[in-house]
Amino acid sequence: MVRAPEFPKDLAWLNVHRPLSLKEFRGRIVLLDFWTYGCINCIHSLPDLKYLEQKYSDRLTILSIHSAKFENEGAIENIRQAILRYGITHPVLVDQDFKVWQSYAIRAYPTFVLLNPKGYIAKSIAGEGRRDFLDQIIQELIENNAIESQLISFELEEFPLSPLAFPGKVLANDYLFISDTGHHRIVISSIEGEVLHIIGNGSSELLDGGFAQAQFSAPQGMTFDRVSQLLYVADTGNHAIRCIDLQTRTVRTIAGTGKQSRVIYPHGGKALEVDLNSPWDLEKVGDRLFIAMAGAHQIWEMQGDKIETFAGTGAEASFDGAIQEAAFAQPSGITSNGKNLFIADSETSSIRSINLETNQVTTICGSGNLYSFGDIDGVGETAKLQHCLGIEYRENFWIADTYNHKIKRIDANGFCHTIAADSLDEPSGISATATHLFIADANNHVIRKLNLTTLEMTTIEFPNLCAPNVCLPN
Repeated sequence: MVRAPEFPKDLAWLNVHRPLSLKEFRGRIVLLDFWTYGCINCIHSLPDLKYLEQKYSDRLTILSIHSAKFENEGAIENIRQAILRYGITHPVLVDQDFKVWQSYAIRAYPTFVLLNPKGYIAKSIAGEGRRDFLDQIIQELIENNAIESQLISFELEEFPLSPLAFPGKVLANDYLFISDTGHHRIVISSIEGEVLHIIGNGSSELLDGGFAQAQFSAPQGMTFDRVSQLLYVADTGNHAIRCIDLQTRTVRTIAGTGKQSRVIYPHGGKALEVDLNSPWDLEKVGDRLFIAMAGAHQIWEMQGDKIETFAGTGAEASFDGAIQEAAFAQPSGITSNGKNLFIADSETSSIRSINLETNQVTTICGSGNLYSFGDIDGVGETAKLQHCLGIEYRENFWIADTYNHKIKRIDANGFCHTIAADSLDEPSGISATATHLFIADANNHVIRKLNLTTLEMTTIEFPNLCAPNVCLPN
């Protein structure tokens, strides 16, 4: 066995009040989680870590090693916000310059390294969906080692007490629809900010029913059918599509089983019988509901009670061409002009297009490379974005360039340039009217409104809105 390399002493720690060393955890099992917070595979692993953390709380210590892929992910404050957003309850080491990553010879996100109570590496494995494997190895270590039972607690970061928490998406239509992602609910207000409905009781579960009883888990993108008064929601954490009926004031699940799909190739079937994989955004074109399926790296389509892969092989990559051969990387935003779909392909920091007549995929902005990103105005692949999560089409393309903390526009000549940057912090969703852009400013926990004539940015106030369990909804 190889002794686990000790942590460098010059790195920052979060979710704990002091730097930690591996030596102080001798006598316990230690699980190292190498991750970066924008990676969907890493996000998928967080419930598994929480499960193991709770099951073996007296004998296991989990330490997250955050080794940033994107430049923005390396900022300590941004990592702190991600810890709060995802409810991480164990210490996180900020692995600047991949020092720890390299000392453990890590090659992929996420990777898990189990250390035995004597501080030696017992097992290393990469990829998501490893709960059962890790559980088995932990049980074997417990059986084969003398481990003193002891509960250890840490000084965790404090979750923000605000009316909205990490709002992921916003939709400006007849009303203002807000995915209050961190509070696991949907808020509907007037365009001016008067709260009309709060949908979901704040618990992170999958439950249909009336507005006050229904439950969501980290909901993201939405699309609204004015005729039927139905709001469709990508219930990301539940791996489901939900339908909110504004007339009957009820919520029902229309696709997904609540379980994450492990199938990576194109497939489909009856909507309520098919496992989905982190649906992140929605767009309705006629009777076709298109889904940016971030976890599967695909675009899906739902018609009636059937759902199936529409575009993408499931490989995490960027390939243009026919929809059966094209590849995406964590598509997280989707919009349409009726003839084409436009996708914010976050992990390639690019904007992709699907022609609905020819079924051809092209890249219209950004290089389309997994490790090529930046902040450069330009045309086509000369433009650089950084992990863009939101896109809207209304005469122009409007982009929430999330990790650059900017709003950008692609004009009629294909030129992509910044139109707003001041005060934004990881804007994740964007929606347009004829006169304004509405922005889900996630890390600031607010909705912004940008005047398209003056480019003046204001914050929408919601005077009768508060966090769940702080006050009762109207």
